[in-house]
Amino acid sequence: MAVAGREGKPRARRPRRAPEGGRRRGRLLAGLGVATAALLALHRFVPNTPGRLGSLLETFLFWSGPLTAVLLLCAAVRRARTALLLLLLPVAVWAAAFGPLLLPAGAPGPRELTVLQHNVADDNADPAGTARALADSGADLIALQELVDPALAVYRRELAPRYPYHSVRGTVGLWSRHPLDAARALDIRPRDVTEPWRRALRAEVRTPHGEVAAYVVHLPSVRFGPGGLASARRDESARLLGRILAEEPSGRVVLAGDLNGTVDDRGLAPLTSLLAAPDRGLALSHPAALPVVRIDQVLARGGRVPAIRALPATGSDHLPVLARVALDADA
Repeated sequence: MAVAGREGKPRARRPRRAPEGGRRRGRLLAGLGVATAALLALHRFVPNTPGRLGSLLETFLFWSGPLTAVLLLCAAVRRARTALLLLLLPVAVWAAAFGPLLLPAGAPGPRELTVLQHNVADDNADPAGTARALADSGADLIALQELVDPALAVYRRELAPRYPYHSVRGTVGLWSRHPLDAARALDIRPRDVTEPWRRALRAEVRTPHGEVAAYVVHLPSVRFGPGGLASARRDESARLLGRILAEEPSGRVVLAGDLNGTVDDRGLAPLTSLLAAPDRGLALSHPAALPVVRIDQVLARGGRVPAIRALPATGSDHLPVLARVALDADA
């Protein structure tokens, strides 16, 4: 459209310029998009000192996806086209890293076990109800942590009818529909822990598909504080357990436990470098009231974990997770 000038000649209307504040916000959104994509793709290069920043980032790496969605919405509202284009970078990287977890799992195969992992909490006010809910899952194996008296007797009583085989060492236990052999405690105690501390066991499970070495583990807790992520004890226990797994003679291994870390956390690399993580499913398990991370894990060697999912809440501050484990035929 043209308007008349002082001498009556048409004069083209100048296009409106975006306000300077709007351009700054668009550049900020674009910069955040590039930074998010870089952190997603290159998180292994983020140093772990000070404060184990790398592990802290990897613990919540999944949530970069919802964050990117918020940034996309802001860019769309402000019609920041450059920001919208650059925000497609973290979308693509996140989809490559986490998208497969959201896809449906295939049908169960002929050599599968179902494994339930649950930290039942030592202050669980309803151990009987928790045990019945776990038994109703129909899992082949049930791995539990924070088993303490007098609740331990309740779990034994309630699970016995459907799980005739079980072994408890310290505060961890394994219940099975199939016979167990050679159950023993494992020493993964950090050096600075002096009190009695038994939080790992190994047992051999005689399944219809062959023998499986089953591990039940509870790694030390981590804490968030002004200094970052306090995970030194957990990382030390993970290294000790990794050495045991490296010498494990069985070709088929299933590990279920409260690892107090996600499978992306480099602190668990001694385990995740030897065992396969689930192919499908988020199964966020902690805290039970509003789960934001999966720190309850089921990992395998001599097979894979096609799917994992969270089950309804019990009296614990963790949600149970139920995994399918597909065993290799020739392991």
